[in-house]
Amino acid sequence: MLKREKTALVLIDIQGKLAQIMQNRERLFQNLQRIAKGAQVLGIPIIWMQQNPAGLGETICELKEVLHDHKPINKMSFSCCGDDQFNTTLAQLNCTDILLAGIEAHVCVYLTAADLQERGYQTHVIADAVSSRTMENYKIGIDKIRECGGKVTGVETTLFELLDRAEGPEFKQILQLIK
Repeated sequence: MLKREKTALVLIDIQGKLAQIMQNRERLFQNLQRIAKGAQVLGIPIIWMQQNPAGLGETICELKEVLHDHKPINKMSFSCCGDDQFNTTLAQLNCTDILLAGIEAHVCVYLTAADLQERGYQTHVIADAVSSRTMENYKIGIDKIRECGGKVTGVETTLFELLDRAEGPEFKQILQLIK
């Protein structure tokens, strides 16, 4: 079960032209905004990753607007764990559960999940906030994440699990996000 004080969100490579050709793009973008805003409401740390922005472009505007208080970490490795700044940032958070969202499911999301699992973290891939260019590759990515011990969840499940109670101002804010 996810607990706020032990959880971080990693947003992976939602960039440029690549993001524009993802399966279910509109739903993906909407769910990425929801999980990022929800993490902010709940005080969940966010690590924002970009793969080679000189080649792939910047993070999509829809998400950059939500992350205005954050700075991206640029990487060249497919797995976020191949980047020293990511590893340092993650270690400082002292979290055990890592939420993963972004693109592509069968490459950077899967490889990050596998590396994190190997390092003793529990990964939770937010399936409706992850995509690939083809549905086949998306399914391959989700299957491989499960095979390496990662858990698969959804945006609403994640937010309500972290919220834990149906009361208070945070509950009302989360309700507004999912409506």
